[in-house]
Amino acid sequence: MYSEKFMQTAYEEALHGMKHNHGGPFGAVIVINGEIVGRGHNSVLESKDPTAHAEINAIRDASKNIDSYHLEDAEIYTTCEPCPMCLSAIYWARIKTVYYTLDRVDAEKIGFNDNHIYSELSKDPGHREVEYKRVKHKNVSELPAIWLSKSDRLSY
Repeated sequence: MYSEKFMQTAYEEALHGMKHNHGGPFGAVIVINGEIVGRGHNSVLESKDPTAHAEINAIRDASKNIDSYHLEDAEIYTTCEPCPMCLSAIYWARIKTVYYTLDRVDAEKIGFNDNHIYSELSKDPGHREVEYKRVKHKNVSELPAIWLSKSDRLSY
């Protein structure tokens, strides 16, 4: 169930990041059972890391804090609709609910355009702007079998 309190905390994360020139106007918190377990803001500029979006940072913080890469009982509150990368991370983390305020159109108006990425993802890899080249390597083809034979393999 939506809580204004958690969105306010995401907003404060965004303000903190902007105030300190860490990155764009985005903040996020991850909540499990009514408790914030992870928080983050955009820190792309500070870290020089293009993946340091608010949602990614919040997922990393939550995963560290609860000692798990599965966040299936979590909700994420984010100041803006997640970009394709962050949305993928939300799926990988198994977060069940995303609450957001601004959408991709709002983000585009201030210079953050994800529509190009959404468009590219819908294309066959051979027709994308980024060149894809599938190659063969003798050892790489062994990796799936090695993975399956590991007796200490943890599924995720």
